[in-house]
Amino acid sequence: EVQLVESGGGLVQAGGSLRLSCVASGFTFDRYPIGWFRQVPGKERREGVSCISISDGRSDYADSVKGRFTISTDNAKNTVYLEMKSLKPEDTAVYYCAAGGLPSILEYEYDYWGQGTQVTVSS
Repeated sequence: EVQLVESGGGLVQAGGSLRLSCVASGFTFDRYPIGWFRQVPGKERREGVSCISISDGRSDYADSVKGRFTISTDNAKNTVYLEMKSLKPEDTAVYYCAAGGLPSILEYEYDYWGQGTQVTVSS
């Protein structure tokens, strides 16, 4: 059974940093690309933030987070990280990691989802 467990969310002031973790299990770690998404209450769709192809390390970012967020992996720990710096109030959301078929920041490409972790950035 594929499982994705996020952690690392919390409350931080604007300009601060957080590192989110996504621990994957139930599949060979480099089988699926991993994406990070976020969802604001009241919005139906999740916004793609970043993704990484575990097999070759290629990554992509949404324009809104380029230069501030960094995605990385620890293959020995089956873990994908999202390092978030210079956080803004508009980054406030529930952050999800997902595993899917293609490395993309498009929600529909992903089949498996974690439960999410709340990130709140105060002004």
